[in-house]
Amino acid sequence: MRELAGKAAFVTGAASGIGLAMATAFAREGMKVMLADIEAGALDKAVATLRATGANVQGVVCDVADPASVDGAAHASFLAFGKIHVVCNNAGVAAGGGIDQISVDDWRWVVDVNLMGVVHGIRSFLPHIRQHKEGGHFVNTASMAGMNAGLGLSPYAATKFAVVAISEGLSQQLKPLGIGVSVLCPSFVRTRIGESGRNRPEHYGPPRQHAPDSPAAALIAEIARRLEAGLDPASVAARVLAAIRQDQLYIFTHSGMRAEVEDRFSAILAEMDAVSD
Repeated sequence: MRELAGKAAFVTGAASGIGLAMATAFAREGMKVMLADIEAGALDKAVATLRATGANVQGVVCDVADPASVDGAAHASFLAFGKIHVVCNNAGVAAGGGIDQISVDDWRWVVDVNLMGVVHGIRSFLPHIRQHKEGGHFVNTASMAGMNAGLGLSPYAATKFAVVAISEGLSQQLKPLGIGVSVLCPSFVRTRIGESGRNRPEHYGPPRQHAPDSPAAALIAEIARRLEAGLDPASVAARVLAAIRQDQLYIFTHSGMRAEVEDRFSAILAEMDAVSD
């Protein structure tokens, strides 16, 4: 999709971080944008800020873990703009701790948002995009944690690996239909994902509290430090725009990413070579 002006986009997790940066970049390109987020107050503020620039944007409260909520957001988007061309399944959360401390509720919450949220977005919008036959593009937000399992036993890494796999398979299936797919794999970006527990629904139970001197607390503090020093979300959005126009499957955002995956890929290839000996 080289021409974006006049087209419409739907972005989840759009009230802040990478989602808001993508929505802003799309609006600057002359696109109509539906911002979707679970956090109503932040969503209203984001929509108002973009409208003040003259952007044609609307907002819809959406819990991506709930397929009915995503269906409702999709319907609102069709009513608002007629056709949607670009879908960014971007909403994400993080939870966990030491390998003996991750609760079943943590697993369910992260899987429901990070993995099933992508599935729900594809399910709700793909029939529509296929039907209007004007082409389209899905951008599914994964992470470098979906390329390198350095986080160990982690719901976050597990879901991001799954998003990479879904995107790779979907790309092959949709290419003949003129619909592109990209999987976004950033490293540390200045977002509020470290505070994602603020939007955790009650039915998943409260976030686990870690002792201040525990390894889990130290890991959380280190991740927070790296997020604060991370890449500007606007730089990520610029890469997303380029990937949509060039129909790129993988979107990497940080220099030096090769080093993060090289050991893993080398080990995999070495074991495959050993089998053929």
